[in-house]
Amino acid sequence: QVQLVESGGGLVQAGGSLRLSCAASGRTFSDYVMAWFRQAPGKEREFVAMIGRSGTNFAMRNSVKGRFTISRDNAKNSVYLQMNSLKPEDTAVYYCAAKFTAALTINNPDYWGQGTQVTVSS
Repeated sequence: QVQLVESGGGLVQAGGSLRLSCAASGRTFSDYVMAWFRQAPGKEREFVAMIGRSGTNFAMRNSVKGRFTISRDNAKNSVYLQMNSLKPEDTAVYYCAAKFTAALTINNPDYWGQGTQVTVSS
């Protein structure tokens, strides 16, 4: 089992920044591809970003490219999402996810966090 705990959400004005953190415990963190998803009210959960096991490869949702950065620290069993130039449409619950795989893929994650609310006011 892997436990994922997100933190760092909150209320921010448009154009502002937030840094989300996800702390993992339970298994070897570096064995997992890590990702961030989000779910806005009334919408389906959507992929935001993922990062490979070593942290050297990653993929981002087009709408966040140039504004969001995903990173990980395997020594701290943590993954991060730095969000800059936030827009009201970024408002959602953000979830951390983990998948036990060597490939850069996050289809059907093995584990999910509880989520952290991000609200961007206009």
